[in-house]
Amino acid sequence: MKIVIGQGSCGIAAGAQKVFSVIEEKLKAANSACALNITGCIGMCYLEPIVEVHCDNGDKYTFVNVDEASAAAIADKLLDGGIPSDGVISSEDAAVLSRQERIALRNCGNINPESIDEYIATGGYEAIRKCVSAMTREQVIDEIRKAGLRGRGGAGFPTAFKWNAALKSSGDKKYIVCNADEGDPGAFMDRSIMEGDPHNLIESMAIGGYAIGANEGVIYVRAEYPLAIRRLKLAIEQAKERGFLGDSAFDGKFKFDMRIKAGAGAFVCGEETALIASLEGERGMPRLKPPFPAEKGYWQKPTNINNVETLSCVAWIIRNGGQAFTEIGTKTSSGTKVFALTGKIRKGGLVEVPMGTPLREIIYDIGGGIRDRRELKAVQMGGPSGGCIPADLIDTPVEYESIVKTGAIMGSGGMVVMDDTTCMVDMARFFLDFTRRESCGKCTHCRIGTKRMLEILERICAGNGRDGDIELLIELGNDIKDAALCGLGMSAPNPVLTTIKYFRHEYEEHINSGKCRAKQCSALLTYGIISENCSGCGACSRKCPVGAITGEKKTPHVLDADKCVKCGICATTCKFDAVSVN
Repeated sequence: MKIVIGQGSCGIAAGAQKVFSVIEEKLKAANSACALNITGCIGMCYLEPIVEVHCDNGDKYTFVNVDEASAAAIADKLLDGGIPSDGVISSEDAAVLSRQERIALRNCGNINPESIDEYIATGGYEAIRKCVSAMTREQVIDEIRKAGLRGRGGAGFPTAFKWNAALKSSGDKKYIVCNADEGDPGAFMDRSIMEGDPHNLIESMAIGGYAIGANEGVIYVRAEYPLAIRRLKLAIEQAKERGFLGDSAFDGKFKFDMRIKAGAGAFVCGEETALIASLEGERGMPRLKPPFPAEKGYWQKPTNINNVETLSCVAWIIRNGGQAFTEIGTKTSSGTKVFALTGKIRKGGLVEVPMGTPLREIIYDIGGGIRDRRELKAVQMGGPSGGCIPADLIDTPVEYESIVKTGAIMGSGGMVVMDDTTCMVDMARFFLDFTRRESCGKCTHCRIGTKRMLEILERICAGNGRDGDIELLIELGNDIKDAALCGLGMSAPNPVLTTIKYFRHEYEEHINSGKCRAKQCSALLTYGIISENCSGCGACSRKCPVGAITGEKKTPHVLDADKCVKCGICATTCKFDAVSVN
């Protein structure tokens, strides 16, 4: 028997290490021969901590939302020769995985990320062996071209084109760089892949290095991912010991080494030229292109840069063939795409689906729909560089061209679900505040333009909107898109422009009527007491920080609007629906 406990960041945050310790102590006390193992995130973050029991007869039982007490009960029952009946995953939740098709996430949650032997048992490192022993560099690139693999980190640029450009560039030294600087709010795909399947990333980078003629790879990962960094370092050491990396890799047939660079977490360093500047020890600021990194990149040498998810598909493509990849997805967007489902969704976590899958299927069939049975309002895709897709476009397929037509972008795969309690003006303000803070400041349009746009949005949310503000936001947004130096600046206005496009009426209500229909902009709200509902319990008056609510016990209370600071504590405290919010 084997017990496996999820040890991705989401599982650890939910208490998986404590669960592991409880079960470990129980097994030791009983001198049990039962094996105890770990794995990465399987994607069902909302069910963490997750414990799997693999029986000798092949049966598998999955227990979810396990705490220390239930972990002890599980261990006791197993040691007694039985199987616990409490906490077993429901058939509805189990179906979440069956509705997916996994390539980038194929090993996440299924193997121990700290064991090279478990990766090799899945066929690991056979793809790079195939490349080195039986394929030319051009043949490797041609297989990626046949697959139609496009960049999973942003605009979907063809991977084979970038590789071929780097291969044809002359230089005594070339580099392949993995962009693991995942900075979108609500995105955690790259982190989970690095934590759950680091050897796949290493093998795929080695394949890319072989294809372009590079003998050194660098993984640029943000320092906020300590678990990913630790497991990547361990995996690199293991790969060197087994002869998959280093000067004598594959009996000296392929010299390739790797290292990790921990970045400081600047969002702009997701842009490849800013990333290169950071690698070189400079401030992360974009450079003018051309020349492109494939010609002059890291230390002015030919450099290829791909993100984590893009590279995580490479080993699978080489093993299974490019044609097999094109049989998944659509004609122009082949393969699968990983999404991080967050926001007002019932089943938050990671999902991987074929390209072309409708948003409706991802949100409702896999994600379980909207929390608290509320109404879907919009989906933010592409993070702060993306845009809001309204509910009436919920049948849009997730493929590059279709998403762009809505005004959003595929981006790295963040998918923030919003319900009818979300104020779209405030949401636009939130994302623009993020990009304004993260702007490197190199170009005037991004540095000043985003600040001016944010000031207008803050005025509107504060109830001080003016005639012409909407038109000014559109004008500024389009100017920034046209004149910004890098992709961060060019896409920064997207959340504002798409919310105006689809939810202009909310902007107009804020400006013309002083109303926020989602009841999120506190400056536009008024609070009162509904006397017929008020029991006089006094809970709201005790919580009110300014003493704006008064009244005798067991009699309806009164709220003084002049004293009210609109903090909303009374509304969240009242259990009798006696506080009105308008």
